[in-house]
Parts: sequence; structure tokens; C-alpha cells
Amino acid sequence: MTDKDYYKILGVDKSATKEEIKKAYKNLAKQHHPDISKDPGATEKFKEINEAAAVLGDDDKRSQYDQYGKTYEQFKGGRGFDFNDFGFNFQDLGGFGFEDIFDRFFGGGFSGGRTKRGPRRGSDLRYDIEITLEEAYHGATKTVIIPRLEKCSKCKGSGANSEDDIVTCPECNGAGAVRRVQRTPFGMVQTQSVCHKCQGSGKFIKNECSVCDGTGVEKKTRQIEIKIPAGAEEGTNLRIAGQGEAGEKGGGTGDLYIFIHIEEHKVFDREEDDIKIRVPIKFSTAVLGEEIDVPTLDGTATLKIPSGTDSGTVFRIRSRGMPHLHGHGSGDQYVEVFIEVPKKVSKKQKELIKEFEKEKKGLFR
Repeated sequence: MTDKDYYKILGVDKSATKEEIKKAYKNLAKQHHPDISKDPGATEKFKEINEAAAVLGDDDKRSQYDQYGKTYEQFKGGRGFDFNDFGFNFQDLGGFGFEDIFDRFFGGGFSGGRTKRGPRRGSDLRYDIEITLEEAYHGATKTVIIPRLEKCSKCKGSGANSEDDIVTCPECNGAGAVRRVQRTPFGMVQTQSVCHKCQGSGKFIKNECSVCDGTGVEKKTRQIEIKIPAGAEEGTNLRIAGQGEAGEKGGGTGDLYIFIHIEEHKVFDREEDDIKIRVPIKFSTAVLGEEIDVPTLDGTATLKIPSGTDSGTVFRIRSRGMPHLHGHGSGDQYVEVFIEVPKKVSKKQKELIKEFEKEKKGLFR
């Protein structure tokens, strides 16, 4: 039989790493899988690709191939290439389960290591809370009600009715995995998989807890106190360690994440750490000048309006904005003034305004 160039079949160099060979095989296997390709020769091509991967994916076989140039048939004594030797056929590959083939060709399925699975950590939780701008300014303490899975009050998370009900798994003898020996083209090969009886934990519960049905957790509703830091802004999130859901079978507890949203304010607008406000002033104040009181998030501030102030003028009051969340100091408050026009005037006021109009010549030079 003519020797085959397995490197050429997979489209890789002779210096290709095992990872590069695996990647090339995966791409080609999907392309030529008989369930995908309409090419009448797809089945043979698919077998050829797997044949090349079976040799180049094994360090010893690859070394022997590089040295002597033997084909797969020569490796296995001249018998035809039979996928049944690997314990699967094309129908077993529904959904293109190529990872199963990778495990067998590239070492995953031949591992002698243990696959015991430990307890699973509980899920993280998210809670969205809305606060006022004043609460964001000063900081606040809020109480939230969180529904979550907590460690079972009866079995304390073990999942068993009693401690005596937790025994070493009789199926895997505590290993968490079961081993199987099967005949392959390379000889007898040992594979292992997660124990179906204990799900990889190595322990088996004879009598499950009557409260949690063996999960180790139960649904509870808990009140949790949240401290909102001064300067919190829209989208600020707080992580509260250990306040998420309890893990199954004694696993660690997840965390609680609080996402903060700020209510729209009727008076103030916020831009990062600065506060903005529009304040009306009297016509006489704009003309003559005057000190006015301006509302702030923590009271009032005195603002001096100089004479001749135009409507729309913006003044800055330093350090009266939001506290910096990640540092010292505060933002500023910006005050835009506009001249308030009276809706109703008396007869006498009308006369005075007309008189003012006559006398205003020269005021706007």
C-alpha cells in the first residue's frame, strides 16, 4: 500500500504543534462530515482525516510515522480502518460531537487523572435599587428584601437526612469517576468518565434531606442592609461578599451586586459631579444687583448678582456639587439666572414702565 502523507491530509507542516493539528482536524472534520457534506466521497475523506489525526495526535505514533513513514493500516497490522474500534460511529456524532473524538485522539479520553467534582459555589445575585439625588449626595442606608437560596436549615447543606446517610459511592469507590477498558486499533485503552451515581462527588446519600430533597439549599427571603456611599452615581454597583445564593452540597456562597439608579430631580440636574440649577431673578435685581439665596443639596448658598446681569448668565458656586465618589472634595454648582417677567401689572405699574421706557435712552450704549 502506498504510504499516505498525513501532514498533507490535515494541511499542516511537519513542525506543527499538537494544538495546530487538533485545530486543523476540527476544521476539516466539520467540513467533510457525512451529515454536512454533499460530496459522495465525504465518508472516505472523513475517515482519512480521522486516520491522520489518530496518528499525528499521538506522540509515539507520530514519532514512528516520522521515522518510518508507516500508514495507519501498518500500525494496526493491516486491518481496515474501523471506527467501531473506538466505540462510536457516524450516527453517534449527532450535533457534531467532535470533542469526543478529540479526547480520544489527543489525550483527554486516555487521562488517568481523577475527575471528582467538588461542591458547586452558589450563584451571584443582582438587585437594582433607586435612590434620590439627596441620598446620593449624603449617602444612605437602605434595607432591601432579597429572595435567595440559603443553606438548608435541617441538613446544614449536606443534603442528607443525617450524617450516617453520607457514604462512599459504591459505584466508583469514592473516586468520582468510573474507568472502562476497551479494545482499540492501538490495543487495550483505558478511558474514564464522571460517575453517574454520585455525579463526580465520590459520596452517595442513602436518604436525602426531607426539607431540601438532597440539594442542601432551600428558598428564603432575607432583609439585607445596604450602605449607599456619598457621591454614588447612576450605574454605581456595590459588591456585598457572601450575600448571594448558597452553593449546593456545602459549596461556597455567591455574592450580591447592588446596582444604583438615581431618580430624576425636580429642581437640580446632575452632570458627573457638578450640579446645575436655573433660578429666576427680578428685573430690578438684574438691573441694580442684589444678593440672593440659592437652593443647594444641603441647604442654601448666598449668590451675589452684579448690576446689569443678563438673563441666561451662569454663575459657579465652588464645591457645592456632589462629593467625589473615588476621592476627596466635591464638584461645583452652576446657577443659571433668568429674569422673571410678571404676568399681571397694575395701571400704575404700566405707567411707570412706560415712563421708564422714555427715560432708558442711553442705558444700553
